Amino acid sequence: MQANRVVMKKALKTVGRYILLMGRTFSRPERMRMFFKSYIKELEQLGVNSIGIVLLISFFIGAVITIQIKLNIESPWMPRWTAGYVTREILLLEFSSSIMCLILAGKVGSNIASELGSMRVTQQIDVLEIMGVNSASYLILPKITALVTMIPMLVTFSAFSGIIGAFATCWFGGVMSATDLEYGFQYMFVEYFIWCGIIKSLFFAFIIASVSSFFGYTVDGGSIEVGKASTDAVVTSSVLILFSDLILTKLLMG
Repeated sequence: MQANRVVMKKALKTVGRYILLMGRTFSRPERMRMFFKSYIKELEQLGVNSIGIVLLISFFIGAVITIQIKLNIESPWMPRWTAGYVTREILLLEFSSSIMCLILAGKVGSNIASELGSMRVTQQIDVLEIMGVNSASYLILPKITALVTMIPMLVTFSAFSGIIGAFATCWFGGVMSATDLEYGFQYMFVEYFIWCGIIKSLFFAFIIASVSSFFGYTVDGGSIEVGKASTDAVVTSSVLILFSDLILTKLLMG
């Protein structure tokens, strides 16, 4: 019982510190010119540099999903275009938004936590505070706005890359007819599903950036603690993404 109280108290304290940090983060930047300069830098570092891995993973996952669906539901009672229909639904509703953001939480989240953690350990953040700079807004706000800007684009790229991967199984693997796959992709297409994925990705982007920044910014200790903060950031972001995915899917699709 005592252990549960300690855990609960620690969790509430962490949530409180996170809320207070976000309050400082979203205060108006003192110099908009410096903010936009940092924003452009973070767009490249967090977003543009992730395009390659997003396209590569999505291409192969789209191909694998198509092969698996085709092999597992192949039946004389099933239309030949069913594999394309199911692949489209998986890519648009879950993989390109939720699963891709889980992958980015590992890449981008650990990057953010390690960067801010290193700055905390080497006292660079303390120097900013001494100079009278709101270090939370100066360091964290550009990362959050940049990731929220780029994630929907990455989700869109992921969906297109997955579709190309699916067609590659037809063109080069001969798994099924490209005509049947195309018909399955077009069958009963609902444009709203694309917007559902984009809306969810905005929430996931905020979770990745803010949670990772919190763990990195609040590091207390040496280089070992930076590695621990990076791990905690990835794990916590992944859990929150899965939890929010459940809630958002119910709200958007219910």
